[in-house]
Amino acid sequence: MTSPESANDGAGDSDPVVHLEVGERVEHVGTITIDRPEAHNALNTQVRRELKDAIDRVATDDAVRVVVLTGADEAKAFVAGADVEELRERNALEQREASKRPRVYEALDDLEKPVIASLNGHALGGGCELAQACDVRIASERAKLGQPEINLGLIPGGGATQRLPRLVGEGQAMRLICSGELIDAEEAHRIGLVDGVYPPEGLDEAVYGLAESMASKSPLALEFAKRAVQASSRMALEQGLEYEAELFAQLFSTGDKNEGIDAFFEDREPQWGGK
Repeated sequence: MTSPESANDGAGDSDPVVHLEVGERVEHVGTITIDRPEAHNALNTQVRRELKDAIDRVATDDAVRVVVLTGADEAKAFVAGADVEELRERNALEQREASKRPRVYEALDDLEKPVIASLNGHALGGGCELAQACDVRIASERAKLGQPEINLGLIPGGGATQRLPRLVGEGQAMRLICSGELIDAEEAHRIGLVDGVYPPEGLDEAVYGLAESMASKSPLALEFAKRAVQASSRMALEQGLEYEAELFAQLFSTGDKNEGIDAFFEDREPQWGGK
């Protein structure tokens, strides 16, 4: 277990806005918390930089098998969107530079470990896109979600025009993106944007119950499962089936495969080595 720490140690900011905890709530689960309450966790340059640093840390930490991404309760939001003041000051050339990949959205998407978004408050604009880059989204009943960029004369720029249709279908994505409408958690669940909705007081139990269930599995199998499921929306069916079969076969060269089967026959909990 490690103690809570800033995700930007040594970066020069006096007040860190992203915090990383490993094993504080559940063994093998890392929690990344965005803590910028005065701006409802809006994504500015500092938040994005510290988020990428936290993601880099969990990527290389063998103690972490599953990641939970959330917002500090004091902010009353998951992420309320991009920092509009920063957007106002940029011209097209500056925005192209800021949009160079990999951004924080790609860093989450590319992480080899499952990521659960715990939507403890509003997830709007870039915050909704951040949630879409996670693997599972669990929301509080009080959360609202949406892509209101159209109200600023903009379109989503963090992946929503591509990820949102894959989650909810082209029609629903067009409705949300072109109207700027905000929807509550129940409707987001109905259309497939979130995968579960709970009362605020029950959100942590639901999120960490799921995280614990995932984290009890082989880290190699978790990585391969994530890669295979992601392929379903990025490859043609035949190509995806071949990819799945290859990943499945590769796991037969691991010690975890033997340990899992031995534990099954011996009626005991497996001891995963991650090899």
